[in-house]
Amino acid sequence: MPGGRLTHKDRQQIALGLADDLPYAEIARRLERPTSTITREVMRNGGPGGYRAEAAHRATEQRAHRRKGASPSVRGPEAVALPHGRDPRAVAEYEELYTTVMSGSGLSQMMSRIMVSLLTTDSGSLTAAELVQRLQVSPASVSKSIAFLESQSLVRREREEGRRERYVIDEDLWYQSMVASARSLLQQVEISRKGVAVLGPGTPAATRLENVARFLDFVAENITRSAEQARGILYSKPSVDTPAPDPRDL
Repeated sequence: MPGGRLTHKDRQQIALGLADDLPYAEIARRLERPTSTITREVMRNGGPGGYRAEAAHRATEQRAHRRKGASPSVRGPEAVALPHGRDPRAVAEYEELYTTVMSGSGLSQMMSRIMVSLLTTDSGSLTAAELVQRLQVSPASVSKSIAFLESQSLVRREREEGRRERYVIDEDLWYQSMVASARSLLQQVEISRKGVAVLGPGTPAATRLENVARFLDFVAENITRSAEQARGILYSKPSVDTPAPDPRDL
């Protein structure tokens, strides 16, 4: 299996494969590369819908140039000792990939970076100062992003001694986020059904709104039910040899 970095020709083949709607695994097979390499390459360069070979190759060269020109005194991910014997470079690449995937779900780049930082921290919590240092951004950027994440029930605040706050992402926040999503869908159900009366039952527009309402109502109900059934998974602590429970078995 070929090693080394992806070439410009490789990237052209990736772009062609994406244009043909080939799965990452098939593109990787044709290039004799790991699937994870293709996934990471695509997600950090625009995603499956925005990947361009020329732009991806140019961006990679620019990143390499910045790394070479960085001051040796700057403590990058490779210079920081991580717990549990983790490989700093592998962790940094994973966090970058996770950030790209999360950004594709609608969160901004900064919000995604904060979420990934909290998710990959053993404690599941960081202070504003720790986030500023970890991400090398301004306190204002952290504060603005945290405010939005908190409004979406993705992060909560804990007051420590003095005025310092700690931002936490714990198990139940995922459940609360799903419930909040279902609640938002139900609001759309309500407003859609109000439109039926306004536009006249039986008219094409009213029928469309009623169908939307029925669809969203069904989805919201199933999200709520599934979240309740699977909630216990968030608190399970499986051993290395014991697989996590499957929600379908609940």
